Amino acid sequence: MDKKVGIIGYGSYIPRNRIKVEEIAKIWGADAPSYKRGLMLREKSVPAPDQDTITLSVEATKNALKRCNIDPKDIGAIYIGSESHPYAVKPSGTIVAEAIGAVPAIHSADFEFACKAGSEGMFVAHGLVKAGLIKYGLGIGADTSQGAPGDALEYSASAGAASFIFADHELLAEIEFTYSYMTDTPDFWRREHQFYPQHAGRFTGEPAYFKHILGAAEGILKQSGTKPEDFKYVVFHQPNGKFPMRVGKMLGFKKEQIETGWLVPTLGNTYSGSSPLGLTAVLDVAEPGDRILMVSYGSGAGSDAFIFSCTDLLPAAQNKAKLTRDYLDKHQRYIDYGTYSKFRKKIIKNN
Repeated sequence: MDKKVGIIGYGSYIPRNRIKVEEIAKIWGADAPSYKRGLMLREKSVPAPDQDTITLSVEATKNALKRCNIDPKDIGAIYIGSESHPYAVKPSGTIVAEAIGAVPAIHSADFEFACKAGSEGMFVAHGLVKAGLIKYGLGIGADTSQGAPGDALEYSASAGAASFIFADHELLAEIEFTYSYMTDTPDFWRREHQFYPQHAGRFTGEPAYFKHILGAAEGILKQSGTKPEDFKYVVFHQPNGKFPMRVGKMLGFKKEQIETGWLVPTLGNTYSGSSPLGLTAVLDVAEPGDRILMVSYGSGAGSDAFIFSCTDLLPAAQNKAKLTRDYLDKHQRYIDYGTYSKFRKKIIKNN
């Protein structure tokens, strides 16, 4: 019989700092209401100067560990997907492994595939457990994403992390199917030594985002023999508020299936953490028997799709760690553009 593998622990982390769309727009003379209406963005998270992909990953993973009863030393692999690893030549995974007490008998690698690097880590960790090569696998999506001053990305590029522990027993949510879809579509890129990414404007929607989300979603629905009405929740990559709602409608999903994991209006685009963070918000409220579809997207370009089925063990685990919506909706600290620029090193003091 095919072995059941899925999530036994999950966790999230979102910095408390926020900046509103109006605060960015007034600096550049932009029309803030157009961003709020057209892209459905109101504010975004901002990492503090001492926060990066590694620290966010550690906090999210600590929450994941609270939701399962395992010894971190039994984790056989850790994969962190990010566009903003702190080091160009030094892994993030080894630091996170050390911080959670998972070393030294562990395999680790840092992944990068634009915004789907997080789902890449999840895909590989799940696969290794299913193959019987490791007992537990850890997949993380985390970013402190970048947007050049005055660029459209500056209104959305934010920070956050989601962490998932995979195993073949005591599952909170079983992975029923996976499916990936990709092409060579250069809609977004960042060259070596460049600090800010570049994008191809409207080209990032068509034929980039929509083609790949549709390709992966339609592929997994066909593979699994399911229809949109078979799912309680669906989570899509969220570069802005408009795209996931539009692609959901194109596929036949209803707004209420999307809204629970639709965090971007007040979170922003956490890049590699985008769809994984949406999944954590759904897992926080899902009930046994609920099915969840998650479809990531990464420029360059590709999408990973997963179908999850929630088990009877999920409700007891939900409140063992801080909920994603609590990070997002409570205790925010609003900052001005000057503070934001300092935090994000857009301005640097010369000593």
